[in-house]
Amino acid sequence: MNTLYEQHIPKIQPNDILTIVVTASDPKVTAPFNPLSTMMSTNLTQQTDLALRPTYTVNENGNISFPILGEVHLAGLTRTEAIEKLRSDLGEYIKDPGVNINFNNFRISVLGEVARPGSFIMPTERVTVLEALGMAGDLTIRGVRENILLIREIDGQKTMHRLDLTQQKTLNSPYYYLVQNDVIYVEPNKAQINNSKLGSNTNVIISIAGLLITVISVLTR
Repeated sequence: MNTLYEQHIPKIQPNDILTIVVTASDPKVTAPFNPLSTMMSTNLTQQTDLALRPTYTVNENGNISFPILGEVHLAGLTRTEAIEKLRSDLGEYIKDPGVNINFNNFRISVLGEVARPGSFIMPTERVTVLEALGMAGDLTIRGVRENILLIREIDGQKTMHRLDLTQQKTLNSPYYYLVQNDVIYVEPNKAQINNSKLGSNTNVIISIAGLLITVISVLTR
């Protein structure tokens, strides 16, 4: 039986940026498939090595343009499925090839009542709502845990889903695991909303009072 994550594992989408590295027992035969590999050396730092690895953007048709192989359709596949597809295609040129694929732009945005709102590049595609909130510093005391909004794009359409972090059933929700470009919004509680309204009204009252004082002082001179 598949786990919840396996049932809803993220799939490659158009505009995804993928790092793809081909390996083999004889490194020379992989050179045509790793166009930037000739720029690497054993003296490079790990960060530099990662920056030089070949990257491919999935086009609107769901394809990447791969050396020698040409157009390869990857959209709709999981990372594991894409690895197996490329290994099969490369088998015509390389004996027992190895393929490593990673997402370069698995981005999640967390907004609203969290300590550090913003967008985050995830190191892996296996990420949960709780982990994303943790990266954003968790909810503030003003955040509503019972009504977290998740905005997800499915087949080009924005969809909205609500999650209650206080309920165990959320752990079994199909939206507990995130996919690339998900947006999480934590709304403020009623007290915070009322305070915001009060603050806005107070500013208006102060402005009106100041204007009246100015008018009265001018008239009584």
